[in-house]
Amino acid sequence: MSKRVLLIEDDRTVRENTEELLLLSDYTVYTAKNGVEGVARAKKELPDIIVCDVMMPEMDGYTVLTTLAQGDSTLGIPFIFLSAKTDHKDVRKGMELGADDYLTKPFEEEDLINAIESRIAKTEILKTKQQAQKSEIKQNLNIEHFKERLSSYATKNFDVGSYVYQFGEAATNLYLIKKGVVKTFQIDDSGKELIMGLHKVDSFFGNLIFKKPVQHKEYAAALEDAEIHCIPKQEVQSFLESNHHVLYDIIDLLDENLEETKNQLLDMAYSSVQRKTAQTILLFTERLKRNKLSQIRISRSDLAAVAGIASESLIRTLSKFKKQGILEIEGRNIKIIDFEALEKIK
Repeated sequence: MSKRVLLIEDDRTVRENTEELLLLSDYTVYTAKNGVEGVARAKKELPDIIVCDVMMPEMDGYTVLTTLAQGDSTLGIPFIFLSAKTDHKDVRKGMELGADDYLTKPFEEEDLINAIESRIAKTEILKTKQQAQKSEIKQNLNIEHFKERLSSYATKNFDVGSYVYQFGEAATNLYLIKKGVVKTFQIDDSGKELIMGLHKVDSFFGNLIFKKPVQHKEYAAALEDAEIHCIPKQEVQSFLESNHHVLYDIIDLLDENLEETKNQLLDMAYSSVQRKTAQTILLFTERLKRNKLSQIRISRSDLAAVAGIASESLIRTLSKFKKQGILEIEGRNIKIIDFEALEKIK
């Protein structure tokens, strides 16, 4: 499905020429000849992006942006100003009001298309992140409800170094740590420990296979004096059968691929600025559907916002990539010279 652009422009010639350009670029285009009509059209169509002139009768572009920013349904729509006014104060005013970009007339066709593509891509990336965050919040609420239920059971004390359970023992309980730290580990043929996980206060561990008797495939021992809730699996099963909304979140946390998932999350959370910058550039390239060595046009602030790093750090990192011959940078245009090197950055 093609992306939808609302073009608000009072000059008929500019409006028709720009509309034709956008149609040829496979966009669905809505037009409005003034600000009042543009606001009404935006609320009705909810386009993917708005391109708006600044100087217009009845309602200027600044007022259009301010008005749309007050509506819940139109607040997040990317907004690009078109204007013949090139004074720095005018540009700054538009950006301070919340515009995503400011193109001066006459503009190059490529500049407009690049601006639209990058703004839509940024919005989609951030929306995906927000949805993931909402899902994580919901999951956390479910997990907290589960932990609250587990914490109602009596605790057992374990001295430092003592086993909570050993390899080969029947897995009859689930465990929630009230105090201390527990390590889970395996022992190889030479007697060397391979730590599988470290569990701290308010985290749980154990086995959740209910349909058949199973044995532990690892050891669990207290790294310091610990106090642990030991909940019979039959009780856990009963709780989950009555709280299906919690079940899938628990499975996600305790399945056999949990350790790999945690490592991936840690890598994302604590990866270097260089890696975050590289991954964000690659993400924009993917979202803009450009080939590996084509050019993308994206502002430093957008890259920094999506990467979750300071603009100054991003700029320094881009300069380093340029010196290394990984990127070519000219203004807001970024071209990947060495795609494999960018993918390998740690």
